[in-house]
Amino acid sequence: MVILGMDLGTHWAFIVWAYAAALVVIVSLIVWVLADYRLQRKTLADLEARGLRRRSRQGSPPGKEAA
Repeated sequence: MVILGMDLGTHWAFIVWAYAAALVVIVSLIVWVLADYRLQRKTLADLEARGLRRRSRQGSPPGKEAA
């Protein structure tokens, strides 16, 4: 079988299915990361709305105690 000008030989079905499976895995990982990102942003916004703040926003640099 010839696809895009390449002769894939007798194993063309395996090659096509392997690329399709890899594509499904990569797209699934991207969707998962984006969904988790949105969930983490929502959770952080909820915590900040309840009055909890991130330590990085307190103003003093890390490792230095406020006097």
